[in-house]
Amino acid sequence: MCLSTVYKNTVTPETVAMKNVMKIECQGDMVILTDLMERQMAIHGELVMANLVEGVAVVREAA
Repeated sequence: MCLSTVYKNTVTPETVAMKNVMKIECQGDMVILTDLMERQMAIHGELVMANLVEGVAVVREAA
């Protein structure tokens, strides 16, 4: 199972949006994250990068 850490805008420890993300859905201008415990978080923005080998994804927040 591949789990990822999702960051807002840049990959830094301060910008972690959610860890152990198992699913990322893009619905219009919303990115819906679901973690291993099935908790969800919605971010208004767009997915700009996902490296599943490294377990990292970046979401750019809308202004």
